[in-house]
Amino acid sequence: MRRSSTLLLSLAVVGGLTGALPATASAQGRQDIPQSHPLWANAQAKVADTAPASKLSFRVYLNQRDNAGAEALAQAVSDPDSKTYRQYLSPDQVRDRFAASDATVNAVKAWLTGSGFSIGDVPSNRAYVEATGTADQTQKAFDVKLAKYKVKGQTLRATDKNLSVPANLANDVLGVVGVDQATNLFKPDHATGSATPADVPPGPGFRNARPCSAYYGEKIDTTDPAYNGKHLPYAPCGYTPAQLRSAYGVDKVGADGKGTTIAIVDAFASPTIYSDASTYAKKNDPQHPLKQSQFKQHVFPANPVLEPPDQCDAAGWYGEETLDVEAAHGLAPGADILYVGGESCEDNALDVALNYVIAGHKADIVSNSYGDTGEDIPADEVKVFNQISLQAVLEGIGVYFSSGDNGDEVARLGTPSPDFSASAPWITAVGGTSIAIGKDGKRIFETGWETSKSTLTNGVYGPAAYTSGSGGGTSRLFAQPFYQKGVVPDALAKKNQTGNNKGRVVPDISAVGDPNTGFLVGQTQTFPDGAYYDQYRIGGTSLASPVFAGIMAVADSFDHFHHGFINPVIYKLTSRTPAISDVKHVDAAVERVDYANSVDASDGLLTSVRTLDYQGLTIHTTPGYDDVTGLGTPNGLLFLLLV
Repeated sequence: MRRSSTLLLSLAVVGGLTGALPATASAQGRQDIPQSHPLWANAQAKVADTAPASKLSFRVYLNQRDNAGAEALAQAVSDPDSKTYRQYLSPDQVRDRFAASDATVNAVKAWLTGSGFSIGDVPSNRAYVEATGTADQTQKAFDVKLAKYKVKGQTLRATDKNLSVPANLANDVLGVVGVDQATNLFKPDHATGSATPADVPPGPGFRNARPCSAYYGEKIDTTDPAYNGKHLPYAPCGYTPAQLRSAYGVDKVGADGKGTTIAIVDAFASPTIYSDASTYAKKNDPQHPLKQSQFKQHVFPANPVLEPPDQCDAAGWYGEETLDVEAAHGLAPGADILYVGGESCEDNALDVALNYVIAGHKADIVSNSYGDTGEDIPADEVKVFNQISLQAVLEGIGVYFSSGDNGDEVARLGTPSPDFSASAPWITAVGGTSIAIGKDGKRIFETGWETSKSTLTNGVYGPAAYTSGSGGGTSRLFAQPFYQKGVVPDALAKKNQTGNNKGRVVPDISAVGDPNTGFLVGQTQTFPDGAYYDQYRIGGTSLASPVFAGIMAVADSFDHFHHGFINPVIYKLTSRTPAISDVKHVDAAVERVDYANSVDASDGLLTSVRTLDYQGLTIHTTPGYDDVTGLGTPNGLLFLLLV
């Protein structure tokens, strides 16, 4: 995850989407792009000027035509009370009705070419014009100075003031992404380390120590001291696909996702992904192999002019991809999977990957397991993302984002906040739960995922400290969208607001996320004795999103149509029926044993208690809608029938 220090925007939402901000006058014949200069790029933080000859690539995103009309139509096609419900547009219809015109694209290209830039990609939906050039050309074209600034332990490129463009283009430019590095870098939550994609080996090996349980409550720890007077069950070793399909009631419905394509967007691409995922299915779900015909990849080549040299944890992204693919296939073994890998883990690269899926309607469902720390996001990125996600709604594509793994973010930000992109209004934010699955494959209980850890040292348990949990809370960026009105309590919607304003609250719905009641995955990793396939338990809302995407793929095949943007439906219909199981607080904990060196017992074992649904945050699991689990979790056949 990453965070920038750009000024927070108070963006008005009509039907849930931000409109374009007006440009302001700059030098004669030019207009500023508002709030395109990061506040941390100041004289005190400056390290050095950017070398004039250094290369960079950026994208000039273009405003769509009739934004208000696009928002109104997006609401109509997704609202079950509308006469045009599920009357989706094709990509060609979206382009012809709302995309920037050819004349606009040509005008922007002519300006960039005249400024000395080489023109790159223009996607089929005419969302942006890509350009490559030198820092000197960029400074002149946008009337700025580029320099390197020290911020949060990194040295990043930024401008000294707002970008500006020729006045005749100001109304056509939505934003410019890539000139500065204000967005920093994305990382998957569970990753560690740093490497470049060209030479990175598989990530460091990890195994779960024993004892652990095949199902919740199978083994009870009676050898260690009782915790608060109770002997606790050992954490599960990692639930299998069959256990999760059974727990969420999608195992015996006569549908398995066939006819639906799930796209997974991450950065880079694991060189062993198909081998790992197919081996995993053979070992843990042999009746549902991952066929080669079911899996495809589209990986953008690494950009050679990105500055600074790649700081991404590429091996960590390999793990993210593995989790996403195996979880999605595990829940919807009949669905096709398209993996789309960005050229980098920078925001703009991942937006390009997402836009690729949407512009060509390459999939019916998109699962995304990345995001920012909070909502401290540059205006350009917010506007660009919202325009892409709006097109997905118009086309009937469901876009799902994990809500984050750091609870209310107070520990990292000092103030409560949901995470962007999960807080955006035209996507479905998926939160995380802790789930107890019994010997019979049924749910014993499911509660909110907010974990505290108490370590056993010399026979005494230490104080409990928060570790991780489902992201959630009330947005400062986005007003309350139409679908949350009358369902989300005002006490939540009015948090972080002024006056009588109400904000978008995260998440919308949830699925298993707690790594202490997590999913078994299989991946090629680097161990002391070499690199090879092995298995371990993992979690996070990086698990919850592909699990829920898999459930929705089953719903597609069960109902014989693609559901698209489901938020209006789940808030209006299923929030008032048993189709969604309300998640409530449960007092429970598990005993967990870990290898001190992560791979074997040679350096000893670490024992701790992990308390489920820790109550020490500003967000809480409660009856009804709450800001940890949203509406709740899907309830099997009832959910498939009513969604």
